[in-house]
Amino acid sequence: MSLLRSARFPAIILLVSAVLALILANSPAGPGIAAVKDAYVGIPGVFEMSVGHWVQDGLLAVFFFIVAVELQFELTNGELNSARKALQPAIAAAGGVLVPIAVFLLFAAGSDASDGWPIPTATDIAFALGVLAVFGKGLPSGIRIFLLALAILDDIVGIVFIAVLFTDDVNVGLLALAGVTVIVFGILSRQLDTRGRIPIAIILIVLAVTAWVLVYLSGVHATIAGVALGLAMAQQPALRARHELEPWVNGIVLPLFAFSAALVVIPAVSPSQLSPAFWGILVALPVGKIIGISIAGWISLRIGNRGAAPHLSFADLLAAGALGGIGFTVSLLLSELAFAGAPLVRDEATLGVLGGSVISIVLAAVLVALRARHYRRIDPSSRGDELPRMDDQKGQIA
Repeated sequence: MSLLRSARFPAIILLVSAVLALILANSPAGPGIAAVKDAYVGIPGVFEMSVGHWVQDGLLAVFFFIVAVELQFELTNGELNSARKALQPAIAAAGGVLVPIAVFLLFAAGSDASDGWPIPTATDIAFALGVLAVFGKGLPSGIRIFLLALAILDDIVGIVFIAVLFTDDVNVGLLALAGVTVIVFGILSRQLDTRGRIPIAIILIVLAVTAWVLVYLSGVHATIAGVALGLAMAQQPALRARHELEPWVNGIVLPLFAFSAALVVIPAVSPSQLSPAFWGILVALPVGKIIGISIAGWISLRIGNRGAAPHLSFADLLAAGALGGIGFTVSLLLSELAFAGAPLVRDEATLGVLGGSVISIVLAAVLVALRARHYRRIDPSSRGDELPRMDDQKGQIA
C-alpha cells in the first residue's frame, strides 16, 4: 500500500494504463474492448449505465472526494489558508487557465471544436508531483508548495467548469434532496470521534451513495457529489477517509479511468485533416501553461510581497509551468464532457490531451532536473525530500 501512496508509482501506473489502452484500441481486440465499455450494467429499467459511465461518473466521484478533502485542508490549514499565501499561486493559476484557453481558441475558434476550450486548463496533481519526485531531488520545498497550491487552484477551476458548463436540464427538486443529504452527511461525520465509528461509518456510506445517485439523476455531473461530500465532511474523519481511500484511487480508480478514456482509435488521416481540437489541446497544454504560469507568476512577484514564501525565480516558474501542462486526468474528463455528442472529435481531443501531456512531461523532466541540479550545486547537502503530505501533518491522522 505504501507504494500506492508514493508520488512516483501512481504516475507510472496512469501512463502505462493510457498507453496500454491506446495500443489495444488500435489492435484486433479493440472492437471487443469497446463493446465491453459500452455495455450497460445495473438494474434493468431502474438504474443502468454503461461500463464507461460507471467509471467516469461513479468511480471518478471517489477521486473527486479525495481532491475535495485536499482542497478543504489547504483552504483551512494549508498553503491557501490566507490571502497572502494564496496570492502568487492564484495569479499564476489564472495565467495558467486564461493563456491555454486563448491558445486553444487560436486553433479552434469558429469551428465545431470551440466547445473544448476548458480542456487545456487542468493540471494533474498526481502526475506533476510524480515528475517532481523523480527528477526534482534537491529542489527547495517552496517550489513544491507552489506547485501543489497551483494544482489545487486549477482543480477548483476544473470543478467549477464541470458543474457550470456541463449541466443541462437540472431537476432542482432532486438536487435539493442531494444537498440535504450532503448536509446530513456532514453533520453526522462530526460524530465519528464521539460515538461508535462502525455504525456511523456505515450510515455515512449509505448517505454518500444516496447523494451520488440524487446528483446523477438531477442532471448535474455525478462527480460533483464527491466534491460536495469531501467539502462537507468533518476534517479529521475526512483526512482519515482520504488516507484509507488513496491507495485504491491511485491503484484502481485512476488507472481504470485513464484506460477507459484512452481507448481511442487513432484516425487514419493526414495531420491536416485532424480536428482543430487536437491541435489546440496539443499546443495549449505545454505552450499555454508554460507561458501563462511563468509570466503571471513573475507578475505576481512584482505586485505581491517579495519576501513572502515561496519566493521563486523566473526559471523556477518555467519549470512549474511545464509541470502545469500535464493535464491528463481532469483534461481527459473535460474532453469526454465537452464532446460527448461528437465521438470523432472527442477521440481526437483525447489524443491531443495525451500528446500534450507527454510533451509537458518531457519538458518538465528536463526543466525540473536542471533546476534541481542548480539548487544541489548551491546546497550540496540538500536531499530534495518529497512535499510533505497531509497525512504527515502532526495530529491529522489518528
